[in-house]
Amino acid sequence: MRPLSPPYERVVLASASPRRRMLMEGLDIPLEVVSGIDADEHYPSAMPPDEIPVYLAGKKADAARHLLKEGVILLTADTIVVLGNEVIGKPADTVEAKGMLARLAGREHRVITGVCLRSLHKEKCFSAVSRVRFGTLTPEEIDYYVGKYRPLDKAGSYGIQEWIGYVSVERIEGSFYNVMGLPVHQVYRYLKEF
Repeated sequence: MRPLSPPYERVVLASASPRRRMLMEGLDIPLEVVSGIDADEHYPSAMPPDEIPVYLAGKKADAARHLLKEGVILLTADTIVVLGNEVIGKPADTVEAKGMLARLAGREHRVITGVCLRSLHKEKCFSAVSRVRFGTLTPEEIDYYVGKYRPLDKAGSYGIQEWIGYVSVERIEGSFYNVMGLPVHQVYRYLKEF
């Protein structure tokens, strides 16, 4: 059963993430992808980490509101990695990426994705949390991964679907696809409700 029904004809994914695009295409729904949406990704310093992704997804939806028209559902999302209570974003360079991975190695962290679905008439924003346990990583393994895969566009400096996920993820509690950047099972459910 397809999730879209009248009056909605398609979803507009406002995201530059190739992973989100791939995951949404897997739902087999009419999809348009728009990248280059310029949204301010700052959040209040006192905001609890669990609230940040939905807040940022909402800001992205505000920045992309010009894409809304009859029959369209706009989808925006943001993913963060949280180690303890510290938010780990995207690395600025390879040195920072290696440092992030060294800190994640041998520990559990949370991956939180916030999603905002918006039409001209309604909105549904939600988040999903996955817990990921990394095994130990040697400096050589970290150097290899960062050098070959260049994970500078990823929160926490890693893509679970890449080499590092194969060799170091010991356990996941929650959605694998959420760790990739979009909890598609929840997206599908809420699209049906729209």
